[in-house]
Amino acid sequence: MYAGFFGLKENPFSLSPDARYLFLSEQHRDALNCLIYGIKERKGFVLISGAIGLGKTTICRRLLASMDDSVETALIFNTAVSEVDLLETILDEYDISISNESRNRKYYIDALNAFLLQNFAAGKTAVLLIDEAQNLSHGVLEQIRMLSNLETETEKLIQIILIGQPELTGNLMLPALRQLNERITVRYDLKPFSPPEIGDYIMHRLEVAGGPGSVSFTRGALSLIYFFSEGIPRRINAICDRALLIAYAKNVSKIDRKIVRLAVRDIGLEYFQKTMSSGKKFWARLTT
Repeated sequence: MYAGFFGLKENPFSLSPDARYLFLSEQHRDALNCLIYGIKERKGFVLISGAIGLGKTTICRRLLASMDDSVETALIFNTAVSEVDLLETILDEYDISISNESRNRKYYIDALNAFLLQNFAAGKTAVLLIDEAQNLSHGVLEQIRMLSNLETETEKLIQIILIGQPELTGNLMLPALRQLNERITVRYDLKPFSPPEIGDYIMHRLEVAGGPGSVSFTRGALSLIYFFSEGIPRRINAICDRALLIAYAKNVSKIDRKIVRLAVRDIGLEYFQKTMSSGKKFWARLTT
């Protein structure tokens, strides 16, 4: 509702994972390059990990948007599935036709293998991308490892990308998943933005939204946004979205420390509690 007031075409701080808004910080660019490298070099497995809200799903969307017709992609985002459910979903994502008879694990794997061989013969690459992979059961993760056995004498027929929170890395360290863990040779762990990147990130999103328009952020406001967000993009978006709404209501275009404090108070300090340090608790007192 405030976009027009600031001369913007759309809301720049939506929480949805819009690939257009991906800010390629050095580490986000490195993560994207790891994905592209793993696919092009047919490494079999790639793992991207990171805490909630760091932009992992947005990187996935950018990757999918960049793929051409030589790449067949399947995206799995519902990870509360059984081994058979996973296979059914993969076949559906690749648009593989199956009969109503003999629907079992062996049938599904045979159908997938036939598709992958045909795909490989046509000079194409098959990519399976699994988001929120930390929710996968040990049995499903083992099923995924078995899929990596679908290969020719020299090449992997399917490139599997696992995207998940830090718990995924912990799960893979368990003895039962050692074989899968050892097959993942391309990995990247995303970290939050550094303080200098906060301003660049905000400006990038404003520019994508058709701005920056009339809105501006003071240095003090940027410092406070970092303090509360801890450099996590989703939190930055939440704070900035509420700050612009407050500025719109006050009929001002400069976002200063006072407006940021009001935004944090509006959102609710419990939103920031999980990783709030004693320093942030000091700031919490300032917002009340």
